[in-house]
Amino acid sequence: QVQLVESGGGLVKAGDSLRLSCAVSGRTFRAYAMAWFRQASGKEREFVAAISKAGGATLYADFVKGRSTISRNGFENTVYMRLNSLKSEDSAIYYCAADATMDSSDTSRFEGSYDSWGQGTQVTVSS
Repeated sequence: QVQLVESGGGLVKAGDSLRLSCAVSGRTFRAYAMAWFRQASGKEREFVAAISKAGGATLYADFVKGRSTISRNGFENTVYMRLNSLKSEDSAIYYCAADATMDSSDTSRFEGSYDSWGQGTQVTVSS
């Protein structure tokens, strides 16, 4: 079983930037397609960004396009997501997710595509 541990959340001001990290352990990092989802208070969890196993393909939700970058580092077994120009509506718990069944160049925005999840890291953006 793969373990996912998110970090990097916190309280920031609108307009600030943040880099979230997801440390992966327990299995071979390169075997997993990775993604970030988020869940704001009182709302359903939603897709934010995804990256393929090989790192060559990325996918973003429309609300973060142009101000978010997802990346992965095979030496550190970590996936990152940088969020710029943060807005109050970005406040949420951010979850890391992993899947080993996708092809190496595939990504997915669907929760059901991922079978391993972290505990989440809280991001709060003050306006």
